[in-house]
Amino acid sequence: MTAPVFDGHNDAILRLWKGGFGALDGFRDSGAGHIDLTRARAGGFAGGFFALFVPSPGPFDMAALAHPPYDLPLPDPLPQDAARLAVSEQAELLLELDRRGDLALCRSADEIDSAMATGTLAALMHLEGAEAIGPDLEELGWLHDLGLRSIGPVWSRPTIFGHGVPFRYPSDADIGSGLTDAGRRLVRAAAEMRMIVDTSHLNRRGFFDVAEMGLPAVATHSNAHAICPNARNLDDDQLRAIGETGGMVGLNFATAFLRGDGRMVPGGALDWMIRHLDHMIERAGEDHVGLGSDFDGAVVPEEIGSVAGLGVLREAMARAGYGAALIEKLCHGNWLAAIRRIVG
Repeated sequence: MTAPVFDGHNDAILRLWKGGFGALDGFRDSGAGHIDLTRARAGGFAGGFFALFVPSPGPFDMAALAHPPYDLPLPDPLPQDAARLAVSEQAELLLELDRRGDLALCRSADEIDSAMATGTLAALMHLEGAEAIGPDLEELGWLHDLGLRSIGPVWSRPTIFGHGVPFRYPSDADIGSGLTDAGRRLVRAAAEMRMIVDTSHLNRRGFFDVAEMGLPAVATHSNAHAICPNARNLDDDQLRAIGETGGMVGLNFATAFLRGDGRMVPGGALDWMIRHLDHMIERAGEDHVGLGSDFDGAVVPEEIGSVAGLGVLREAMARAGYGAALIEKLCHGNWLAAIRRIVG
C-alpha cells in the first residue's frame, strides 16, 4: 500500500486568496498550481499544514534565485491592520473549504487520523509570519478559536517578534539577534495553547531561543545547510536540537534550498532530496524528519511537478534503500506523532 503524505507546509490558501472566492470552485479539479483534490488523490497527498501568509507589496524577484550568488533585500515590515485583514480573509477561505467538504480543518491528531481514514484531505491551519498579531497577543486567541494550531513568528522580514533570514546564497542563518521580548511572550502563549512554534524562517539565534525555552524545535519546511549552504537551511547543531527536543524538520521541495548550487530551477533536484533526507535523518534521527513541500509557494523538482507526482519521491526513497516503515514515517507518521505530542 502506498504511504500517504501529510506534510509540513503548503501555500494553497495564498494561491486561492489571490484568485478570490471564485477560485475555490477550482480546488476540486482545476489543474492550477500544485494542489487540487484530483491530483491529491492521484499522488496520495492526504493533507498537511495549510499556511496563511500575507505577501509583501510589490514584486518579489524569484528569477534572481536562479542565478547564484544572490542576496535579496529583506522586505519592509507589514502594518498590522493590513496583515490582520488578509489573514482573516484567508482563514475564511480555509473554513469555507471545510464547510464545502473539500477538506477537513483539523484541530488535533485524532481529527487528522479520522479525515485520513475517510479519504478526506486533512488540513492543519498554520500562520507563516505573525504580523496580524499585536503586542498584546489578543489576535492569537482569536486565531486559535478559528482553528490555528501552528505559528511561525516571522517570515523573511522583521516583525515585532523576531528576525527572519534573507533569501541569500551562500550564507548561514547566524544573522542578528533572536526573539524580542514580545516574541518570547508570543512563543510562551502559543505553547500554552498547545500550538506548534515553527522556526523555519527564524534566524539561528531565534531558533535556539525557542529550543532553549524547552519547546520542541520544529522547522516545518527547511533543509540541511551542509548540503545546500542557503540562509534558509539548518546547520548540524540545529538539526541535532530538533531531535533532542522532540521536534520535527520537513524536507522543503524548493529547488533553491535543495540543490548544492542554490539555483531555483526545476531540473536536477530529485537526487538532492535524498541527500538532504539522509543528512537530516543522521543528525536529527529518523523519528524527527518528514516532508514540508512548500507546494504552491516555490519551484519544485520537475520530476514531481505537483502533488500528483509524490510517487516519484517515494520511489526515490525506495531506490535509496529506505524500507517501507521508514518511508511511512517520513511521509506522514512522524508528523502525526509530533502533532499528537505537541497539539494533542
